[in-house]
Amino acid sequence: MAKSRHPGLLRSAAVALATLLEFSACASARGYAFAMIVPDIRQPASASGGSACPVPSRQASGAGNIALRWSTALGSSPATILTQSTTATAQTNEIEQTISTALSVWTGVAGTSLTPSALSPLTRISSASACSSSDGIDSICFDQPDAGFTPGVLAFTRVVSADRVGEQLGAGAPSTFPGQILDADLYFNPSDSNATFATPAALAANPKAYDLESILTHELGHFFGFSHSAVWGAMMFPYAHMTGTFASPRPTAQAPDGPLGDDDRAGLRILYPAATDDTYIGSISGRVLPANPLSLPASPPNVTGIFGAQVVALDAATGTVAAATIAGWSCAAAGPARFDGAYTLAKLAVGHSYSVYAEPLDGAVNPSQMWNAIGTLCRNATTDGNWPSAYACVVPSPDTQFTVGFRSSP
Repeated sequence: MAKSRHPGLLRSAAVALATLLEFSACASARGYAFAMIVPDIRQPASASGGSACPVPSRQASGAGNIALRWSTALGSSPATILTQSTTATAQTNEIEQTISTALSVWTGVAGTSLTPSALSPLTRISSASACSSSDGIDSICFDQPDAGFTPGVLAFTRVVSADRVGEQLGAGAPSTFPGQILDADLYFNPSDSNATFATPAALAANPKAYDLESILTHELGHFFGFSHSAVWGAMMFPYAHMTGTFASPRPTAQAPDGPLGDDDRAGLRILYPAATDDTYIGSISGRVLPANPLSLPASPPNVTGIFGAQVVALDAATGTVAAATIAGWSCAAAGPARFDGAYTLAKLAVGHSYSVYAEPLDGAVNPSQMWNAIGTLCRNATTDGNWPSAYACVVPSPDTQFTVGFRSSP
C-alpha cells in the first residue's frame, strides 16, 4: 500500500523579493501544477483504474463531503495569531471568520464544481495536537510543533492521497477514486517570534505580522490539491508577501475569488470541472523539444523532450497570465509516463486569443519547490520493491539550461 505524502511549504521571501482529475486514457502535463500520484497498477483495475498514468490529488467534492476542523489552541509565548478582539470568545470567532473567508475564495470560482455546498460546517477542536496524517481528519493547527518547520517556513500543508480505491485512514471514509485526498493538515509556525499572523482586522495595527487570510488561502490551495505555481501573481506562488501586506485584493460578495490569479482559477477548473461549464473549454497543446536531440540525457532512456519547462499562456488582449503548466510528459493507456516534452493548457476561456511562451525554472521558483508536481510522476523498483517493470519509469532531472524558439505545427 503506497500513498503520496507531500508538504506544501510557504516560505518567507528574501528581502529583495518583498516578500495535486479523473483517469483518462491519455493525458499530458496539464495545467497547472498539481500534487500528483501514480495509482497502484498492482491492484485490480477496479481499484487502480487499470493505469499507471499519474493523476492529480484532489478532494471528493460531493455535497458536504469536505470536512475541515481547526484547533482553538493558540500559541501565547510568543503569540502566534494576533486579533483585533481581546476576549477569548471574540478572538476565536474572528479567527474562524478568517478561515471561512479563505475557504470561500476557493469555492467562489465560476466553472468549477467546488462550491460552498461541498463543504461541511467548519468545526472546532481544543486539542493542540489535532493535526495527524494518520487519522483521516482534515485539520488546521496554530500551536503544534512539527519537523516541517525548517528555517524560513511560515506554514505548510501535509497531504496524504490514495493510490487506489478503498484505501482508508483512521476515521476517514474509504477512497472512491485514485488520487483522492485522505488527510490534509495545515500547520502554522507556532514558535518563531518573527512569524506572527494577524487577522485582516488586526493587520494594520501589527505591520510586522503576516496576513493570516492570505497564508490560509495559499495553504488551502494545497488542501484542495495544488502544488506551487511559478507564476508570480498566482496565489500558489511559494513565497509570502511582506509582513503587513496581503497577497491580493480581498474577496468581496461580487468577487469572492478575487485574491486568486487566473492560473489558480484555471487549475481549479481542471481539478473540479463543472459539467455545465461552456465558457472555459478551450485548450492549447504542444511539445517543448530540443533543437538537438543528442543534448538530451541518455538516462533515463524515455526522455525525448525538455522536462520541467514552464509553459505560459498570455491573454493577448490584456497581457495577463491566463494559465501556466510545468511541461514535459505525457501518458497513454496503461502508462507509465513518458518524458516527451508534452503539455496541455486546458480550461481556457473560448473567444480569446493567447500568446504562449516557455521558460526554464531558473528564477525565483526552482524545481525543488515543484517536487510534488514533477517528482511524483513515476514509480519503480527503487520506490516500490515489487513494482512491475512494464509500468516503471524514472523522473528525469528538470532541464533549467535552455533557450527557446518556436515553430508552427506541421
